[in-house]
Amino acid sequence: MRRRNRRNRRNRIIADLNLTNLIDVVFALLIIFMITAPLMTQGIQVDLPETESQAVESSETIQVTIDEYNEIYIDHEQVALIEFRRRFTETFAGRTDVPVFINADKRVPYGIVVRVISEVQNAGVVKLGFLTIPLTDAGES
Repeated sequence: MRRRNRRNRRNRIIADLNLTNLIDVVFALLIIFMITAPLMTQGIQVDLPETESQAVESSETIQVTIDEYNEIYIDHEQVALIEFRRRFTETFAGRTDVPVFINADKRVPYGIVVRVISEVQNAGVVKLGFLTIPLTDAGES
């Protein structure tokens, strides 16, 4: 009898969990997501002009961006100037309550910006705004 009890004690399964490896993997994934998340939220690089204006907040907007290379984007999708009217009309689809923001680099020729504004207004946009950065003390002089 005694021999049998000793054998059972030696072969008993230990039910403890080792979480060290799991925690290491979770921390590694957390660091990866912390590094890559800001990169995913960046849009098209535009050097905006500085002005004195108040911030506008809206949950649903359409952004039309013109970068320094005169490339036009509708909500991060590149569009040729020739196709702009058709593509913008498809995106806007007559939703007059949705504001449209023009986001143009300060080096873009005025004529291109005016042409884009004209096309946006011809599509029936009622709420039109322009994105700028706040005027800093260094920029005032």
